[in-house]
Amino acid sequence: MSQPTEPDDDSAPLNLASVATIDYSSEDPAHPVEHLVDEHTGPGGSYWAAAQADTTEQLVLEFDRPQSIGRLVYEVQEMERERTQEVHVEASTDAGRSYHRVVVQEYTFSPGGATLEHEDLRLELHDLTHLRLTIVPNKRGSGVASLTSLRVFA
Repeated sequence: MSQPTEPDDDSAPLNLASVATIDYSSEDPAHPVEHLVDEHTGPGGSYWAAAQADTTEQLVLEFDRPQSIGRLVYEVQEMERERTQEVHVEASTDAGRSYHRVVVQEYTFSPGGATLEHEDLRLELHDLTHLRLTIVPNKRGSGVASLTSLRVFA
């Protein structure tokens, strides 16, 4: 299980609510997309969850103006089920007409062991108009697509 860490530089995350629109394929009303960008991170933090289990979901950050991204930090927590969730991160510089793959990560959760994954990715992405995360909640096992937090740094 990875532990949350603080940035090793003085940069602050972008205020996503003021620089982007977050589009999503679905959300559980009890766990809305706004929970991704609140300050409740780490174990037990608020989170976004999809409306139904075992469905691949997408979150798309549509930036108000092109952005350079140097770092992406996100967390996933699963305390109830043993499952493997996969996250694809893709970037677009042409208003979302095409995307290129940045990274694919998968996480295996076990209620008796690993329950939280903290990912801190160093990137060199420039002139981004869109950043898309595709979440496959049930690569192995059954579950609901979810993310606890999402932070983007210039």
